[in-house]
Amino acid sequence: MPDSTSPDKRPRRKRHILLQIDSWIDSTLWNAGFRLGEIWEEITIFFRRFRVRGWKRWLFELLGEGMTLGTAGSVLLLALAIPAFEETGKDWRNHGDFAITFLDRYGNLIGHRGIIHENSAPIDDLPDHLIKAVLATEDRRFFDHFGIDFLGLARAMSENARAGGVVQGGSTITQQLAKNLFLTNERSLERKIKEAFLSVWLEANLSKKEILSLYLDRAYMGGGTFGAAAASQFYFGKAITDINLAESAMLAGLFKAPAKYAPHVNLPAARARANEVLTNMVQGGIMTEGQVIAARRNPAVVVDREETEAPDFFLDWAFEEVQRIAARFPQHSLIVRTTIDPGLQKVADAAVASSLREYGESYHVKQGALVTIENGGAVRAMVGGRDYGESQFNRATRALRQPGSSFKVYTYAVAMESGMTPDTTIVDGPVAWGNWSPHNYGNSYAGRVTLATAIAKSINTIPVKLVKDKLGLNSVIAMTKAMGVETPIRKDVTIPLGTSELTVLDQATAYAVFPAGGMQSRRHGISQILTYKGEVLYDFQRDEPPAAPVLSKTAADYMNQMLSKIPYNGTARRAALDNGIVTAGKTGTTQAYRDAWFVGYTGNFTTAVWFGNDDYTSTNNMTGGSLPAMTFKTLMDYAHQGIELKPIPGIENPLPNGAFPKPAEMASKPGASDVPLVPAFVRPRTLSHDTTRLLRQIGQDLNDAVPLIAPAQKVAATDAIGLRAARPFP
Repeated sequence: MPDSTSPDKRPRRKRHILLQIDSWIDSTLWNAGFRLGEIWEEITIFFRRFRVRGWKRWLFELLGEGMTLGTAGSVLLLALAIPAFEETGKDWRNHGDFAITFLDRYGNLIGHRGIIHENSAPIDDLPDHLIKAVLATEDRRFFDHFGIDFLGLARAMSENARAGGVVQGGSTITQQLAKNLFLTNERSLERKIKEAFLSVWLEANLSKKEILSLYLDRAYMGGGTFGAAAASQFYFGKAITDINLAESAMLAGLFKAPAKYAPHVNLPAARARANEVLTNMVQGGIMTEGQVIAARRNPAVVVDREETEAPDFFLDWAFEEVQRIAARFPQHSLIVRTTIDPGLQKVADAAVASSLREYGESYHVKQGALVTIENGGAVRAMVGGRDYGESQFNRATRALRQPGSSFKVYTYAVAMESGMTPDTTIVDGPVAWGNWSPHNYGNSYAGRVTLATAIAKSINTIPVKLVKDKLGLNSVIAMTKAMGVETPIRKDVTIPLGTSELTVLDQATAYAVFPAGGMQSRRHGISQILTYKGEVLYDFQRDEPPAAPVLSKTAADYMNQMLSKIPYNGTARRAALDNGIVTAGKTGTTQAYRDAWFVGYTGNFTTAVWFGNDDYTSTNNMTGGSLPAMTFKTLMDYAHQGIELKPIPGIENPLPNGAFPKPAEMASKPGASDVPLVPAFVRPRTLSHDTTRLLRQIGQDLNDAVPLIAPAQKVAATDAIGLRAARPFP
């Protein structure tokens, strides 16, 4: 009898099971699809009840599109808000923890930074008419908006359109505070977006009273003062709690343009502005004409002060340096001796201002910046813009601008360090790096040239070929960092031509390596930090490490030999100093003439000069060999009057004939009538060179001498010795 479970029956059973599974899957999927179709039909039938036609359909279409765009806009706003809110992570409230008194290199008082607590007053103690004057002029709807006043903005736009120019601002007090606390005065769309978000953040995290108090304490008020309390002491010689209505109106008028309306500079303009403030109070319904008439008839009288300009751009940077250095000290009320030279600073300010005043319109340039470093690293002058009162944004330390051809020195420094010489030849011809093909000025090529000729004529293809074929991007980036550039450099094939942004301070710091013989420049602005008891908490020479080598002596000498030819045979002939003082340096001009640079040096000083526009608009064909070179010459001619000249290392005949240069005289050179000239400055003479040298030597000898014992101490010491001698040993 055959087995019922024979092998020939097993495949049939398996096929039967598989057919059942397949049938179940097919029926399940069909039923699911059918059911989903029924559900969709039910949904469609349901929503047909809401179908609209005619004008209602267009309304709903617009609402739908609005929701879509609103969602996309919300995502965009969130992306824009993230960078703004990152600013709030900083310890911005501790700005007032430091109270710093700054001295120049000679020990003279030059300014204060931080909150001077004895001058500040709680907002509840401030005169009521001061608060009213500020609100009437700066933000009448301060207590009604949430940081951004759209009604006030619309009113300002209407008034400006009617006047054909900017006569009324639309920024609220909260927006101005956001700028003062977190941002700069740089005019850009990014800054305005950040300002708007930060204003809303301030309103959400601070009370109106706190916002107003911070605004009155942090705003620049002219004369080197910050805050209404300090301004009251400076201008009127009295506490802010004691000022009258006329004085309050004058202070309230300073917020708009402190440099223009500062009463110690232009008293008539300050009184006219105060009268406008009184009118604003009447028009705003805050006071009546009868209440302000006495203030109109008896305007504020200010303390007669000498019109001295504080080095405010330098002080802002020095204050940041102090906070970095002194963070480890328990004392925050400090006296800081800086490296600033008041004479050089005054001429630096005048040189930049006169250049812009005389040639700014023809070159279509509105801003300039400058940094001068003495050989040894001390910052002697710093100009961060044409007018600190108009804009406190420091273009010398914070503005990132493309350096153009002035960046080429870093490539050539790497080349010299790698074994090349100024006489090394390379072919000037077309070059391509990926999709990038740089060209020379004029689209011409010189064929085989030496590196010395290439840098003097600022040929573009040569540094690109050097980096592409021999040196590499990493070596150039490493060189910039080693020479003292603090701004991060982008790793991009275009950086040999200066497309990665730097600051003016970066450039001055790095170029100062060359006159130092290849050693670190040790750039610094703080010499000493002391307590009010005279205790020295920090001394640069004592506490900072000595200069380390950056370039070999041979490479530094080669760079000096090449760069010292540019002011005489290259692109910077307007930078050559008078009296035969040997000058070295490099020009830089960026694409579309947006930036113009000259960075140069002698054996004594290094100076970096930049001109351009805050909004990055093009200048009128301004190159680094024009206005920057002329401004450099104006300052450096002055700086070298009456000092002992130091040689630039590694060059032939580094010093002019004669021991010392004579004061530069203003004279047109034959054949140079087309060269614009800036008025020369003459350095006042007090002591001869020999006398100065002798006094310095005496001072050094006294510092090195063994301390003397006072007579009383000597007698006491002798008596003690005698007593010990008479007494037997224990």
